[in-house]
Amino acid sequence: MLRFLKTAIATVALTAATAAGAQELKELNFGIIATEKAGALRQMWEPFLDDMAKATGLKINGFYATDYAGIIEAQRFNKVQIAWYGNRSAMDAVDRSGGEVFAQFVDLDGTPGYYSYLITHKDSGITSLDQVLKNGKQYTFGIGDPASTSGTLVPTYYVFTQNGLDPRTHFKVTRSSNHEGNFLAALNRQVDIATSNSEMLDKVKEKNPERVEQIRILWTSPLIPRDPLVWRKDLPEDVKKRVRDFVLGYGKDAREKEVLRNMYKLAGFKPSTDAQLIPIRQLELAKDRLKFENDANLSEADKKARLADIDAKLAVLARQAKQ
Repeated sequence: MLRFLKTAIATVALTAATAAGAQELKELNFGIIATEKAGALRQMWEPFLDDMAKATGLKINGFYATDYAGIIEAQRFNKVQIAWYGNRSAMDAVDRSGGEVFAQFVDLDGTPGYYSYLITHKDSGITSLDQVLKNGKQYTFGIGDPASTSGTLVPTYYVFTQNGLDPRTHFKVTRSSNHEGNFLAALNRQVDIATSNSEMLDKVKEKNPERVEQIRILWTSPLIPRDPLVWRKDLPEDVKKRVRDFVLGYGKDAREKEVLRNMYKLAGFKPSTDAQLIPIRQLELAKDRLKFENDANLSEADKKARLADIDAKLAVLARQAKQ
């Protein structure tokens, strides 16, 4: 009986503390990944964040870091409670920062995803991916943030890893930047080749079509799932409900539709879960598998053990994907 009373008292205390915590939460920090300059991101996102504040009754602060890791780490230490990520960075947020996917972008034109590109200036003399693969030491290369899906993970795997190459050593010089920085570097011939994506080119085409005409696309990826929104799993349930209701219901009138259109031509958001990240996890593991397969410095025993571990993880993900 005494044990039962202690348990009951602890449960009541925990419930009261949780309720008190929910009541005390007055504001949220919303992380925005660094795909371009902070000023441009603020212009796109602040109207949405202002509307979220009005709808939820919470103060919503935009959090703009200079790289993806800044958002991931901020969410890990509860300096950011909700964030927009690409799929690759969302994976890190879920694994390391107590995050959980709850919504996903919906394109204005209904496209279920977007594409990664390798681009060059049309006058660079580079006209094919084959030139890139064969003559890397002649070229400078702009790659994305290490946690970027379309700027780094997807092109690294499909273009380089599958051809037994490492983009860090394949080129004369390799430098890292955000999507806007890499596009401008290719446009201004500061690098010979760069990663980009269809979102960036569509955005530039709308405002400065002549710039896109100066760009040649050398490679296009398979379709990448649209970006997720990730919140901390430990947010109070009433706060999650207010945020979820706002996000999933956003885009109901002409003004809200215009706000979304300016955010990478969105139509709105749909419910999602961590299962959205399964294809990205499979891609990351497949990239690691090829790396270990081709690593001459590993003993046969180490190589066999590492490959077996990766295969076991891929089998689990395959089962989860079917579910």
